[in-house]
Amino acid sequence: MGDGSLLEVTSADGATIGVEVVGSGPSLVAMHGSTADRSRWAPVREALSRHFTLYLVDRRGRGASTGDPDSYALRRETEDVVAVAAACDDLPGYLGHSYGAVIGLDLLATAPDTIAAALLYEPPFDIGGHTTFPPGFLDAYEDLLAAGDREAALQMFYRAVIGIDPEPMRALPIWQARLAAAHTLVREGRIGLRYAPGQEDFADVGIPVEILAGTTSPPVFGAAAEAAASAIPGARLTWLEGQGHTMIDADPDGFVRKMLDFFPR
Repeated sequence: MGDGSLLEVTSADGATIGVEVVGSGPSLVAMHGSTADRSRWAPVREALSRHFTLYLVDRRGRGASTGDPDSYALRRETEDVVAVAAACDDLPGYLGHSYGAVIGLDLLATAPDTIAAALLYEPPFDIGGHTTFPPGFLDAYEDLLAAGDREAALQMFYRAVIGIDPEPMRALPIWQARLAAAHTLVREGRIGLRYAPGQEDFADVGIPVEILAGTTSPPVFGAAAEAAASAIPGARLTWLEGQGHTMIDADPDGFVRKMLDFFPR
């Protein structure tokens, strides 16, 4: 049983990964997306903890995770998940949102035996003429960071990439965590979003996998979800009618129902 205490695990490169453990039931490792930390799961944390022992990870470079080296690679984050999974009391499920879903794809390609099932919500990567970032976005974003205006950078991200008005988001407690992690978007955008899944990468996947995509999200998210689902043997693609990239905030009850429908309890 998790009581909300903080667990620290050591990843393959020596980085310390902080994980909040809360709830009871089968283990479920949750990896948040860009410009966030484990508090991203606050809208669904209490409901999910009634059914699962949640391992809420602070992805490297933010929150309780320390020792992140200057040289970034997607594979380092995958190794972080492997280290967290090894600390679970049972073979965990994996829940990844946004960039956390990209990490989940790399985990399925390299270490699928470390998890029992994977539910991935809109993994973002460029595919089939669809791009995650508009031309010049990351350069303009970096300029705002260099000028010390994280607020403007983050608002630009929500408008230009996620396609929503950031004003309601600014009122949420997660906004401060997003500001603190704003700089990590650059490395994920320049390196991680080059990820391109191919069928040969997932030949060893034999666990349940479901990819979720909202019908109101920017087209690149749906295209990437379709590509990921088609590359993974037996994977299911589910379209969420009327939902966007931030379903966790807009419809937390519906999000929890999807978790309960998919993961065994």
